[in-house]
Amino acid sequence: MSASDVHTEAVQAALAKYRERKMPMPSKRRSALAPASAEAYTPPDLHADPPDVTTGLGQPRHAYRERPQPASGRGAPRAGSGSVLETAGGVPVNSRVSSKIQQLLNTLKRPKRPPLKEFFVDDFEELLEVQQPDPNQPKPEGSQMAVLKGEPLAASTAWPPSLLAALRQWGTTQPRAPCLTALDTAGKATCTLTYGKLWSRSLKLAYTLLNKLTSKNERLLKPGDRVALVFPNSDPVMFTVAFYGCLLAELVPVPIEVPLTRKDAGSQQIGFLLGSCGVALALTTDACQKGLPKAQTGEVATFKGWPPLTWLVIDGKHLTKPPKDWHPSAQDVGAGTAYIEYKTSKEGSTVGVAVSHASLLAQCQALTQACGYAEAETLTNVLDFKRDAGLWHGVLTSVMNRMHVVSVPYALMKVNPLSWIQKVCAYKARAALVKSRDMHWSLLAQRGQRDVSLSSLRMLIVADGANPWSISSCDAFLDVFRSRGLRPEVVCPCATCPEALTVAIRRPPDLGGPPPRRAVLSMGGLSHGVIRVDAEEKLSVLTVQDVGQVMPGASVCVVKVEGTPYLCKTDEVGEICVDSSTAAAAYYGLLGITKSVFETVPVTVAGAPVSDRPFTRTGLLGFIGPDDLVFVVGKLDGLMVVGARRHNADDIVATALAVEPMKFVYRGRIAVFSVTVLRDDRIVLVAEQRPDASEEDSFQWMSRVLQAIDSIHQVGVYCLALVPANTLPKAPLGGIHISETKQRFLEGVLHPCNVLMCPHTCVTNLPKPRQKQPEVGPASMIVGNLVAGKRIAQASGRELTHLEDSDQARKFLFLPDVLQWRAHTTPEHPLFLLLNAKGTVTSTATCVQLHKRAERVAAALTEKARLSAGAHVALVYPPGLELIAAFYGCLYCGCVPVTVRPPHPQNLATTLPTVKMIVEVSTSACVLTTQAIMRLLRSKEAAATVDVRTWPTILDTDDIPKKKLGSIFRPPSPDVLAYLDFSVSTTGILAGVKMSHAATSALCRSIKLQCELYPSRQVAICLDPYCGLGFALWCLCSVYSGHQSVLVPPPELESNVSLWLWAVSQYKARVTFCSYSVMEMCARGLGAQTAVLRTKGVNLSCVRTCMVVAEERPRIALTQSFSKLFRDLGLPARAVSTTFGCRVNVAICLQGTAGPDPTTVYVDTRALRHDRVRLVERGSPHSLPLTESGKILPGVKVIIAHTETKGPLGDSHLGEIWVSSPHNATGYYTVYGEEGLQADHFSARLSFGDTQTVWARTGFLGFLRRTELTDASGERHDALYVVGSLDETLELRGMRYHPIDIEASVIRAHRSVAECAVFTWTNLLVVVVELDGLEQDALDLVALVTNVVLEEHHLVVGVVVIVDPGVIPINSRGEKQRMHLRDGFLADQLDPIYVAYNM
Repeated sequence: MSASDVHTEAVQAALAKYRERKMPMPSKRRSALAPASAEAYTPPDLHADPPDVTTGLGQPRHAYRERPQPASGRGAPRAGSGSVLETAGGVPVNSRVSSKIQQLLNTLKRPKRPPLKEFFVDDFEELLEVQQPDPNQPKPEGSQMAVLKGEPLAASTAWPPSLLAALRQWGTTQPRAPCLTALDTAGKATCTLTYGKLWSRSLKLAYTLLNKLTSKNERLLKPGDRVALVFPNSDPVMFTVAFYGCLLAELVPVPIEVPLTRKDAGSQQIGFLLGSCGVALALTTDACQKGLPKAQTGEVATFKGWPPLTWLVIDGKHLTKPPKDWHPSAQDVGAGTAYIEYKTSKEGSTVGVAVSHASLLAQCQALTQACGYAEAETLTNVLDFKRDAGLWHGVLTSVMNRMHVVSVPYALMKVNPLSWIQKVCAYKARAALVKSRDMHWSLLAQRGQRDVSLSSLRMLIVADGANPWSISSCDAFLDVFRSRGLRPEVVCPCATCPEALTVAIRRPPDLGGPPPRRAVLSMGGLSHGVIRVDAEEKLSVLTVQDVGQVMPGASVCVVKVEGTPYLCKTDEVGEICVDSSTAAAAYYGLLGITKSVFETVPVTVAGAPVSDRPFTRTGLLGFIGPDDLVFVVGKLDGLMVVGARRHNADDIVATALAVEPMKFVYRGRIAVFSVTVLRDDRIVLVAEQRPDASEEDSFQWMSRVLQAIDSIHQVGVYCLALVPANTLPKAPLGGIHISETKQRFLEGVLHPCNVLMCPHTCVTNLPKPRQKQPEVGPASMIVGNLVAGKRIAQASGRELTHLEDSDQARKFLFLPDVLQWRAHTTPEHPLFLLLNAKGTVTSTATCVQLHKRAERVAAALTEKARLSAGAHVALVYPPGLELIAAFYGCLYCGCVPVTVRPPHPQNLATTLPTVKMIVEVSTSACVLTTQAIMRLLRSKEAAATVDVRTWPTILDTDDIPKKKLGSIFRPPSPDVLAYLDFSVSTTGILAGVKMSHAATSALCRSIKLQCELYPSRQVAICLDPYCGLGFALWCLCSVYSGHQSVLVPPPELESNVSLWLWAVSQYKARVTFCSYSVMEMCARGLGAQTAVLRTKGVNLSCVRTCMVVAEERPRIALTQSFSKLFRDLGLPARAVSTTFGCRVNVAICLQGTAGPDPTTVYVDTRALRHDRVRLVERGSPHSLPLTESGKILPGVKVIIAHTETKGPLGDSHLGEIWVSSPHNATGYYTVYGEEGLQADHFSARLSFGDTQTVWARTGFLGFLRRTELTDASGERHDALYVVGSLDETLELRGMRYHPIDIEASVIRAHRSVAECAVFTWTNLLVVVVELDGLEQDALDLVALVTNVVLEEHHLVVGVVVIVDPGVIPINSRGEKQRMHLRDGFLADQLDPIYVAYNM
């Protein structure tokens, strides 16, 4: 049975074991690109979009962003191990998505190959699992090998003393003898070059090169100069003339490929080679020069990375005939360089291998002896004649022996794969030089041919006989052509490499060759570098054939691949080394690597050199078999070391091809290479897919290839990618340019149409999951911190002097009183200015105007709506003064206002349900609004979304009558409820908190003190006025402090981005507030327009402090780029800072106008995952910059507490931020009596230490640091750093991750990633990526995203979802709604471009 059958049978048997395994198939959008299956598409109208509470900021698409669920708050169980078919919010999970995830989980439950071993983990340094050697692995047991010597090189007297002497001899004595026949693409002989012609034309060229090329009367070339030979594969005649012409002129030819475009694969490296060889002249033909890319001038274009070249056309008419008495003085003997052959390494770098005249001659003599070449024989050559065996046999050795070479071009082979066989037959060729690919092609085409005969052949030299899969081509070819006169002993595989030239060649028996042999080797043994013939595992074997004997006059040994070149044992695979006069001399101009390759000294186990002559490393891996035959099992370039085992790229290609290849992929178009991810080689397989293969077929093929490779090689493939036909970079004569393919893969420009990643299977060296220690008690924690000299992490803002000291302060306990007092004492003082998009003031309010408007609203509420004190009133207004008037109107009559963002008229379906939900959950008895919104709430469109009959009373306040209020309501105590603050958290939970009158005025007082707000100040505010600090700054602070607020509604920025900055400049605001969304819009929209703004008079030098109101970790990158961009407009470098607040306390930190600048620290991300804070230097690996969230407000106390034990923590720990202050909210307002949750969040006490103070838990993780700076009171300043929301953190592998850190890595991975969000589902990490680019580039992201998360976070991504820009929902504060996104993904509402399930 032939080797190929054995392998195919092995693969089929391996696959049979896996039949029952079902892997989830990736889903692809049905787009213009690829018609996908019907099931991979969800009609968009099946799922109603989720409800919402935002307006759109930025594009209108943001208009459906936040999605609430009635509050359960933190601590509510989120989706976990429960039923897979419903998410936390009760969102139905689309069964298609969930079944795929279930399939993925089932696949991942299977045990990985190597079990993770125990090893020591230091808390900080996450050690990668080190692959321990397997005690049962096979070890070499043979004796040390001896150096193998070839037969001596016979010094025949008939041989000419040099190659040029031979050329001269044949050219003058046998001028009519044919030397070379060139064929066209129809297979016709276009030209036969005789030896006479070759001699005369070479002389002519040599004369021209030496005497006719001058610049400024100096000869352009001197002996030893390098000259590039640029000839197409179809023109062997001109190439041969050029080659010998150079030798005659004592120039060094450097043959290279014809550059077809300005950016050929690997062209830049060829440029490096030409530059390092100092090439200034290129020889080519007329036809070829016409085809080269041209510059505007009509000259040949300069190719990327190439040195400037002079191009010389060497067709006859351009050359000068030398005078009769002219003879070249060429001495082609000795150590001088004869020619330079280029070689491309695994990494893609190109080097020039310099071959000396002496080696060249020795190579011709050795080949003549080994192949028994005789004068006037005919050789059919299918190989590239510019390099390797094609050059050595078909241009050099042939001339030495006056042979006739029939050169078959690649273009003809593509049209007619049988052409070479027909030429052997027609010319009665005695020898043929082919690659296994040529044999394979001719097999596919031979059916109709009956009349060819190969009986004239005495040698069929297989140039890539060292390739493991060449044996199957040889066997199959012999089977078919035996009946056409091909004798088995004629097939002669050989092994070659650029450095050592021919290493070994099989000889026919008449030349004294032993009978051919083959070895059936265990793949498992080979992966450990050991030769084992009797594989118990019949499936995983590699069949190799010998490549014959060592060359005449050469010595060969096999040495260890790494480290000192010790001789291998007889049953060990190593690198073959050659000592021979035929080997090349050096890598031209590269001394360092020359030494390591060309001057290796193999040593015995005892360390004694085996010879006094250096050996040359061949880059071939193999061993010496019986009868002193050489066997090659692979190349160093194709070696991939995964774990501790070695695999050969060619073997893996062979296995992939045995999985019914022809249906789905093209045979010659598979590339296998390794990329380093997480400090180990990972195998990547890329193949070209046939255009007619369906998605399902391709996916089936991919999963079967994975299983076959896993079974036969016991190694996982990290990534398998299929690309469209003809898109992989090509090597010059067919085949794939591997290094360029790898480069494209790593840069994300491969553009696959199908990808399957298997990181779960392959990555076995992850750090061990962190085992939670049995919990240390809070008391031991404190003691531990004291012993270590660590401070307990607590800090506070300035002391608030007791409120009761002055009458004035007592007056200010209730905001309605303050407004009345201002209306009485400073009636005309302006409090509010509202701007529209044009920058015009649309409305203003002085103290007395606001007071009167509030009275009118209060009168309407008591008389029209008949509300009594304590009733709840929903205020549904656009950002403006009506909202403020309605708020104080409610307070005037004792009602409790609830501010609600109005529904978006263009997006009622998603925004109206949220309005309805807040109105219902807050038990509002009345809705105050404008006429336009009232019509909207009762419209037909609204009725389609909610039940409009169940609205409470709706009053519009547009034209209520002027009425004076009988008496203004005064609360009986400061603890009475003032207003309700409803908002949706980033985890999608709607919660309302209660703010008492005491808390409200304490909040205003703290902000007044921190920002130094007085009636003479102007503050510009560009925030949403519906909840949190935004609401307080918009509605409360001006009335309390008397400063003038310039109100800029964020929606107005959509039509005029510069409005906010213009307002700040126009009103010379010292203090301004904005949101991240606003800052981002300015940075994106105005970044390039600072000059224009300056001419419009925008000047920001007035700003003392610009604060971003946020409930998240400060976004350093954004604030820094904003500061840099607007520095040109006078924005002071220190002005920008952030605030921090949350549900339980809307303002914990705020930079204010005094006090030290915010500090930035760099922390170790790995320590952070273990809840430790370890400071590192800026720029050190794994460092994460964190900036302080402003100064802690007066009256606010902060402590860091353990999330589980609730004990106090030290400075070096990450814990939950707890806050105690007079302006804490007093609790959640919910219809459900969740008292437990209320107590836990609003009245928590420490379990140890100060157990008396009542704290509120913020739900945010952070830490405190005592800095070297001093604050206003002269104390050392304590900085609070917010790391992220506790609800959002991901618990993976026993560690705590913050989504934003993983997202930052992913965004850096590829330029097409516009935005990213991550979440987990059933312990799988899901990464959703917005693609800012073409859909066909989508799949490039899958591997890069997986790589970067593995490298930087040691996490394996489970699912990669690629979506359009704008799919990731963002709330009005600019925060990502990850849970909302998760629910959308599970309900299959995202319409993704591609979903990849990583195995």
